[in-house]
Amino acid sequence: MSNVAARLERLPFCGFHKKLLFMGGLGYTFDAMDSSSMAFVLPAISKAWSLSSFQTGLIASSTYTGFFFGALLAGLCGDLLGRRFVMMTALVIFCVASLISSQVDHWQAFYAIRIFAGFGAGAESAIVAPFLSEFVARKYRGAFTGALAGFFAIGYVISAILGNLIIPHMENGWRVVVVITSLPIFILLWWRRALPESPRWLESRGRLQEANATLDRIEAQVLKEGRSFEPVPESILKPAAPTVQASFFGNLAAIWSRKLRRTTAMSWTMWFAIAFSYYAFFTWIPSLLVQHGMTITRSFGFSLLMYIAQIPGYLSAAYLNERFGRQATIAGYMVLGGVSAVGMAFANAPWQIACAGICLSFFMNGTFGGIYAYTPEIFPTYLRATGVGTSSSFGRIGAIISPIMVGMMYPVLGFAGVFGVTTCVLLVGALTVLVFGVPTRGLALEEISHGDGTPAPGGSLADVRRGDA
Repeated sequence: MSNVAARLERLPFCGFHKKLLFMGGLGYTFDAMDSSSMAFVLPAISKAWSLSSFQTGLIASSTYTGFFFGALLAGLCGDLLGRRFVMMTALVIFCVASLISSQVDHWQAFYAIRIFAGFGAGAESAIVAPFLSEFVARKYRGAFTGALAGFFAIGYVISAILGNLIIPHMENGWRVVVVITSLPIFILLWWRRALPESPRWLESRGRLQEANATLDRIEAQVLKEGRSFEPVPESILKPAAPTVQASFFGNLAAIWSRKLRRTTAMSWTMWFAIAFSYYAFFTWIPSLLVQHGMTITRSFGFSLLMYIAQIPGYLSAAYLNERFGRQATIAGYMVLGGVSAVGMAFANAPWQIACAGICLSFFMNGTFGGIYAYTPEIFPTYLRATGVGTSSSFGRIGAIISPIMVGMMYPVLGFAGVFGVTTCVLLVGALTVLVFGVPTRGLALEEISHGDGTPAPGGSLADVRRGDA
């Protein structure tokens, strides 16, 4: 392990990490608010602008289209230009586009601007986890990143409350909701001063002086809190790796190199399976159940219960990430999500639908809690953002095509058939993670992959700068 990584691995979980968790969590909260609020905004603008179903559907797809390109470019730029730069730039694009979209009066302009808003949100959601996880020692990393992803659920709950309290009761209430989602522009004033660049990334670019300066400040805060540094096992130390020269196309080629292609294929499949299934379920559940003669899913109470169930889903996954490992958590929650979907397919009474829907929301979102923790760990530092960004971007393809495929399957296969096929996709994803994934629990990032997919060799404790510890 390098000097920089060893210093990070000996840090206890302290006030600095809690601040990072809150900063990144706020970004995820507003990302979720923006995307989920469209479910409440679309009916309002469709009525106000007399939109056809095709035009409404096109606007609905704009966010996902932007997400695809935002996540892809965020990964590539994050490895080349820095995690902090991409995170802050993405927030600016997202907020400005959201604010502008609240003021337009034509659906064509709204559609175009929403693509840019989705671009910013997708870029931010793809960079936060690989960025902030690089600050956290192996002992806390899975729980930290899982809890970080849990802030998505808070955003969903807030959007449901705003969508039901503001839009139906105010003239142009949808504009007010969209303006609220643009408010995190003010977070930049805080991030600009308090958010450091990742020391691991700085080291990978040969900027050791900056990396050590950042670590000096973090270690000083640890000492100020009266905390002590944790021991770094001899077995995980090694000299710093040489600086890696990178390029956009070079990084894309690198994640598909002979030594990383298995990891990349597993990650892309995992993301596709969960995104395909998640958006198939939650885009079509209300309509399919209504066609099946059940109207409970039209109620605000049912929607709110589904959103609230996400919170314990994420938090339980954050705990199980460290208790049983990321692979077991992801695969287990995928399977249990599929079981919940089957239960919903055969539910008859309203209480059965509610219970199955709550379980489905719990396990599907818990899966994301595992995936957001796992994906940044399986790629080396100089490819980490690229690996996460491309995986997330590929997953968006599943999010885009699954609602379309469900619409095609339902007339042929029926209600149970749709849920059956989607559950099979989940099971394939779970099996892929178990068979082709790599264990990460309790390992430093440098142990999991030493830049080429192979475990990192040991080194010397003399390489660790001890400071005042």
